[in-house]
Amino acid sequence: MHGLSQLLNDKQAILYHKEDLISYDCDGFTIHKSLPRAVVFPHSTDEVARIVKYCHDHSLPFLARGAGTGLSGGAIPLNNEVIISMVKMKRLIDIDLDNRRAVVEPGYVNLKLTNQIIERGYYYAPDPSSQYCCTIGGNVAENAGGAHCLKYGVTTNHILGLELVLPNGEIVEIGRNGILDEPGYDLLGLITGSEGTLGIVTKIIVRILKNPEGKQTVLAYFDDIEDGSQAVSDIISAGIVPAALEMMDKTAIEGVEAAAFPVGHPKDIAAVLLIEVDGIAAGIDEQIEQILSVCRHRNVREVRAAKDEKERAAWWANRKTGFGAMGAISPDYLVQDGVIPRSKLPEVLRRINKISEEYDLRIANIFHAGDGNLHPLVLFDARVPGETEKALAAGSACLKVCADVGGTITGEHGVGIEKREEMRFVFTDEEIAAQTDIRSVFNTDNLLNAGKLFPSPSRCAEVKKEIKEKIIG
Repeated sequence: MHGLSQLLNDKQAILYHKEDLISYDCDGFTIHKSLPRAVVFPHSTDEVARIVKYCHDHSLPFLARGAGTGLSGGAIPLNNEVIISMVKMKRLIDIDLDNRRAVVEPGYVNLKLTNQIIERGYYYAPDPSSQYCCTIGGNVAENAGGAHCLKYGVTTNHILGLELVLPNGEIVEIGRNGILDEPGYDLLGLITGSEGTLGIVTKIIVRILKNPEGKQTVLAYFDDIEDGSQAVSDIISAGIVPAALEMMDKTAIEGVEAAAFPVGHPKDIAAVLLIEVDGIAAGIDEQIEQILSVCRHRNVREVRAAKDEKERAAWWANRKTGFGAMGAISPDYLVQDGVIPRSKLPEVLRRINKISEEYDLRIANIFHAGDGNLHPLVLFDARVPGETEKALAAGSACLKVCADVGGTITGEHGVGIEKREEMRFVFTDEEIAAQTDIRSVFNTDNLLNAGKLFPSPSRCAEVKKEIKEKIIG
């Protein structure tokens, strides 16, 4: 560890004793754990580059880590890696309101950016539920979404430029001028969502938006989850594009009402919808009336708009505790993250309910219903022999349903180690081989975050050989 410590201006910014490393043996995917070799805390891009070059030259596996809020195991040190923690690189470097952009370091917390600029009339749109603590660098790695991605898109839609340390220690800039669509290959799109397997982001240029003139939220209770699901499709079909359209089922409601921010949801309700619209103030009331009408045509028990900002904020605080709130009703839970066409929502929820019965495990459903991003939460007790394995199998079955109806296996949480084998639900061996070939261009020696994102080799090596033989005749 002496060699690593010499690369840091702060010689104390390194951990290597076992008792210190235990805190870094997993991220938000706690089912799998593995200790790192060491954890280092660089304060600058140059320090990151020196550390990476040292690891590369000494064949030491390494990976980057932000706040550790990831839910798919992307920051777990499977190979006794050196963890390069980015939490000390947390500066807001620049705010350019004229060009509606800001420059941040990767350890800068998501919500802090909006808090910093909201009084000046601007905000940062991507809003994962963990935005109060997750870092923008981690958001880039996972291409994080959030409640408002229906209208505003996910992280990749708000990234204008990146500074990147490649796995050999070279520093490169992509989109250095912050132009939305530069010519050439879309390297910003390639890096965003690559789950820390192509390089380590050290600086980020993000797009910031003007605060909407008006904003209003509607809450709707349904006695039948299918009525709520149909209301989701009806709202979009009516030509309304809400800023957010969220749904929770009965088990999820039980959790959030037992946790930190209860709002008094009825205990016997089957589903709750939260629908938020924003934009030009003059059109908000008309959209709200349309939404109220749609819900009433779908047998809603109760539907109403928030009476003031305090009530609106309380509803959203309740929703955003959704994942953590499951700890109030279950010793353990596994969060899944599939995507489906909106029209398939009733069918998929029926099939998830059957999976719950088949595995004899409760499954709570919390989802960004507007864009079909589902989050089945499999509730289990790891102290009961075999229940962890059952939970993993049930989660995989939920993802298979999503793939079967024309969806995919992740919308915002990433693949990490959690969904590696499930990549086969949506990609052929040939397609997986093509993607691992791209990775090898950047990460030639596969020292950076190895074992993540792609499934075990199986036929991939054979496919590559077959492709090569066809090319060379």
